[in-house]
Amino acid sequence: MGLRYSESLKLSFDFCDVKADVKLPLLLAHCLTVSARQSAEIGRGNEVLLQQYGLIWVVTDYDVTIDRMPRFGETVTIETQAISYNKLFCYRQFHIYDQAGHVIMTILSHFALLNPKTRKVAMIPDDLVAPYQADFVKKIKRPIKIDELQDPMVQAYQVRYFDIDMNGHANNSKYLDWMYDVLGHEFLLHHRPCHLTLTYIKEVKPSTQITSGYHLEQLTSYHEIRSLGQLNAQAVIKWQPITTKESETN
Repeated sequence: MGLRYSESLKLSFDFCDVKADVKLPLLLAHCLTVSARQSAEIGRGNEVLLQQYGLIWVVTDYDVTIDRMPRFGETVTIETQAISYNKLFCYRQFHIYDQAGHVIMTILSHFALLNPKTRKVAMIPDDLVAPYQADFVKKIKRPIKIDELQDPMVQAYQVRYFDIDMNGHANNSKYLDWMYDVLGHEFLLHHRPCHLTLTYIKEVKPSTQITSGYHLEQLTSYHEIRSLGQLNAQAVIKWQPITTKESETN
């Protein structure tokens, strides 16, 4: 297991939705910021990575297990560590703790190294990841295979200027925004996610139009993002209905 790093976060108004739950896309984005600060602290920040190795980290997969959603005004602790790596992927885990020290969310993320000029995946140098103290494992963790949707409900979105990050493509959080949005206000108001599997396949480019397609089967939603005739991302989200008692406490 790797070197641990943690930060606290107080959930402010802009971090939370109408139910006072944390906005999951924003929380995932903040977790990446926390991991970037750990990297900078051990001399493996983004500038070092680009200048010395000519590479950048990209997230390829998320697997998120949610015991409960963090809430507005709550202070949570985000603990992260790079737990293992192989020649192609590095696996980083995040634990979200409440103020009582209970784990309320676990996030497993898969990272790959990308050459920003060629947009091709690079092998992971051992000396690059050595400061993280992660274990080398030969076996590659394969995410679950998600079938492409047949006749999904579809909504189109224009990719906006502020959707694009410094890597030159749509920020990772935007994909989940688009996936959430098609479910509609009423569904999201009365349900909370308990598990998420998200796979990034191909980058969404600036000034394009994407389609967010979904199929809802009882309390599981299946999602895909497409643009320019290509599949960009897929996800499966499991939901729990919010009880009347829970609604009264919101």
